[in-house]
Amino acid sequence: MQVNGAGQDEDSELSYLNSSAQNGESSSAGVAHTNGLTTTNNGNSVSNNNGVPAASNNAVSSDTNSVKKKKRLSQSEEDVIRLIGQHLHDLGLNQTVDLLMQESGCRLEHPSATKFRNHVMEGEWDMAESDLNELKALMHSPSAIVRMKFLLLQQKYLEYLEDAKVLEALQVLRAELTPLKYNTELIHILSGYLMCSHAEDLRAKADWEGKGTASRTKLLDKLQTYLPPSVMLPPRRLQTLLRQAVELQRERCLYHNTKLDGGLDSVSLLLDHACSRKQFPCYTQQILTEHCNEVWFCKFSNDGTKLATGSKDTTVIVWLVDTESHQLKLLKTLEGHAYGVSYLAWSPDDSYLIACGPDDCSELWLWNIQTGELRTKMSQSHEDSLTSVAWNPDGKRFVTGGQRGQFYQCDLDGNLLDSWEGVRVQCLWCLGDARTVLASDTHQRIRGYNFEDLTDRNIVQEDHPIMSFTVSKNGRLALLNVATQGVHLWDLHDRVLVRKYQGVTQGFYTIHSCFGGHNEDFIASGSEDHKVYIWHKRSELPIAELSGHTRTVNCVSWNPVVPGLLASASDDGTVRIWGPAPFLDVHEAEGLNGTECCSMDS
Repeated sequence: MQVNGAGQDEDSELSYLNSSAQNGESSSAGVAHTNGLTTTNNGNSVSNNNGVPAASNNAVSSDTNSVKKKKRLSQSEEDVIRLIGQHLHDLGLNQTVDLLMQESGCRLEHPSATKFRNHVMEGEWDMAESDLNELKALMHSPSAIVRMKFLLLQQKYLEYLEDAKVLEALQVLRAELTPLKYNTELIHILSGYLMCSHAEDLRAKADWEGKGTASRTKLLDKLQTYLPPSVMLPPRRLQTLLRQAVELQRERCLYHNTKLDGGLDSVSLLLDHACSRKQFPCYTQQILTEHCNEVWFCKFSNDGTKLATGSKDTTVIVWLVDTESHQLKLLKTLEGHAYGVSYLAWSPDDSYLIACGPDDCSELWLWNIQTGELRTKMSQSHEDSLTSVAWNPDGKRFVTGGQRGQFYQCDLDGNLLDSWEGVRVQCLWCLGDARTVLASDTHQRIRGYNFEDLTDRNIVQEDHPIMSFTVSKNGRLALLNVATQGVHLWDLHDRVLVRKYQGVTQGFYTIHSCFGGHNEDFIASGSEDHKVYIWHKRSELPIAELSGHTRTVNCVSWNPVVPGLLASASDDGTVRIWGPAPFLDVHEAEGLNGTECCSMDS
């Protein structure tokens, strides 16, 4: 961009003047106040003509007919220039803004808005209130003037109080704020601030930054919301648009599995965001072979430091996860589960682990993980079938049940607290309200049971048997493995089927799927075709198919703390630990290589 006046020819100068006239401004006004804001830069005033010598203007006027008119800017081009100008102004580059507005013939904001801004920032409340009359004609909703006036007077009132000008503050409250008849409840609260003994007390009770630039800037941000953007741009608009673009790219990235940083400093705006598949848990990191028979279940602890696996070989193995290498090593082997172990549940604080057996098992084992000792071996009746369990969020109770009609609530010693008759339970889950228990039953449904008031209600109804289900951390979504159908996602609040995921082979074996990854954006499931399938929550087609197991994959578990760590348990007697590719080049490690973002390679 050339700077006007420093060796610039006459044609360029007249082009600017003509452009200014096309935008509804006289050439003299356009030169004098092009950006619509203050024309000082670090205390140094900028000349009204931005450094253009007077002789240059005379030279321009001598040959106007020979000048070629500058191209008229489109609306989108003007918008971009205004956004850039606002950002430069926020950086303190006011002289650069003046030059940009001069050369483009644009105006950063309406002159009335500029006056209003300056009066607010200088605390000239009477003049700012007078400016509202000019702005009223420019607004889509003139009735918003009352709300804007209320905000101004509220700031004026608080500043008087902070300066210990109680009489002046009282006058504002009685003679200016109250007659507006707007938000009388807030006026009552404001009147209570008269009792504040000192300024710190006032700022704390009003949740206010105090008199000065910070509170006035925040006030301006609120006031702007009532003004059209053609009059005054929303604050930091360019940064907002850039942040939205970055977030949208991340959301559309199928393999993005790290925490979303809301700032712009952590990303490059010069490249599109794209994560490589090599950063995703698609590669076998470790194969655990200590079980000597089919492995039916696996589950990471809530703190992500341990993995429990249950097998047909009658043992539970607890593995320790190395926090740095993410390698697992055997910590404890818990023995004596005569029927095998088909389900495991960690207590909320990971102190205890409950193990359940298959359909013909009437016993339940509650282990103290810290000591490795069996705390409770529970069996109400040899006729029972205790195949599923879920912890109450308080960690002091759990519910258990099975397909023979047992449904119990018990304490840590196995004492029966409550029971529900006639419910043939396939799978259980306790919601975060500590009252509602979800149970899938033999009627192809999930019902909610409240043990406090003994009420129940239907929540999910499928057309085929629900073999297992799990619930998201926020309690909103349920992930179902449905016989012959595959994996279904339900919204528990709205009670609607959200999505059916494709690819997985699901017959009448019990397969356990899971939510996982950062923010639980992903879904994983085992399959009878020996694979692990991974989907992005919003996409029906799998983004990864993991091969390696040689028999049915019964269960998968995603580490809740390490989003790049996934475990799978199989009838082949092994547990596989999946993680990112072992070697990443620099660009892939930074998430800049997007060539494999839609790859389906296994």
